Amino acid sequence: MKKFFVYIAITLLFSNICLAQTGTWSGKLNVSGTELDLVFNLDSGTLDVPDQGARGIPVNVDRSGFGSIGLGIPSINASFEGVWTGKRIAGTFTQHGVQFPLTLNPGEPELRRPQTPVEPFPYRTEEVSFANGDAVLRGTLSIPENCDGATPALLMVTGSGLQNRDEEVFGHKPFAVIADAFARAGIATLRYDDRGFGESTGDVVNCTTRDLADDAEAGVQLLRGRFSRVGVLGHSEGGTIALMLAAEGKADFVMSLAGMIVSGAETLLAQNRHALAMSGLPESDIEAYCRVLSDCFEAVVQGLPLPSGDLLPEGLAQNYRLAAQGFQTPYMRYFLALDVSKELGKVKCPVMALNGTKDIQVDCRTNLAALRKGLGETNVIKAEDGLNHLFQHCTTGEVSEYKQIEETFSPAVIEEMIAWIKALP
Repeated sequence: MKKFFVYIAITLLFSNICLAQTGTWSGKLNVSGTELDLVFNLDSGTLDVPDQGARGIPVNVDRSGFGSIGLGIPSINASFEGVWTGKRIAGTFTQHGVQFPLTLNPGEPELRRPQTPVEPFPYRTEEVSFANGDAVLRGTLSIPENCDGATPALLMVTGSGLQNRDEEVFGHKPFAVIADAFARAGIATLRYDDRGFGESTGDVVNCTTRDLADDAEAGVQLLRGRFSRVGVLGHSEGGTIALMLAAEGKADFVMSLAGMIVSGAETLLAQNRHALAMSGLPESDIEAYCRVLSDCFEAVVQGLPLPSGDLLPEGLAQNYRLAAQGFQTPYMRYFLALDVSKELGKVKCPVMALNGTKDIQVDCRTNLAALRKGLGETNVIKAEDGLNHLFQHCTTGEVSEYKQIEETFSPAVIEEMIAWIKALP
């Protein structure tokens, strides 16, 4: 009888080990104080990063070790090595040679996102595509009931970084929420995956904000084939692009949500200053670092050698050297020099610009001041009290809060936007 129980125990052990090498497992990766959920689907060999809207990233699964598993993710130069400990898989996630502890638990994390639209919808959607040179952009056109050529239509442009058509981040889908509300109110929208992401194709290594603006212009032209009034709604860098197109006379109206109006160099400098202050560094170290960073940005724009940063404290010097490696890409050279405030005098179409007072990524006060100086008084330029960069009601405005907040986008702001569009002549 004892042997029988031993046999059962061994069988259960092997069964559990097999289960640890199959199914869906998820864990929280802590990167500089921000948690990212990683979801490994071991049966299909894929990785999802829902916080960043990335799904189906190919994974090579190695089950050769007894009670252990190795996962290779070559497309992002990453891997995971873990050992089953009875209820979870404990191990190390490595990307670009940097290691992070990571523990995987069975199943997927559940996030409450009550505003995310759920079918059936009282409007139609169409899958469409448009091209800008070699880039083919694919997206979703939301068409309200009783739609005709006079229906107002907007192209939706995401912020910086690769994002899908819903501008998905931390499980939030702000563009899907806005598009749904607009369609129900009789306003058409087209949202699309960024070039080189999701279902869209195109070069992302050598592209600049100018290329992204040209992508958006191609989307505007697609809409002009069906609608007589076409506007652009952009968030963050997308707001910058909306105003670029407005200054070029390519939009009938624009909506800038947390748009960057001052230069890219000024914006990144402010972001770094805030991050350093939050880390508790002395003001003298912060000022020294920001001086070097400002000189670095100027050198990048002018095509000059970058400052060494050797006089900074060692920790900050190392941080600067790592950061400086990414500043000389085509995208960063263009972005640092980009200053849409200089083009605002050319904008003739109606503008609605909204920024949250607790936005720590694009400063509300500085950017709205630049808009008020550069645009006429007939436009709507407003600070939204208590909202962060994503237009969520928040406590601190820090990026670490985005994921914890259930609200995706302030319903009151959506109503303001709808009312403004409907009041346009």
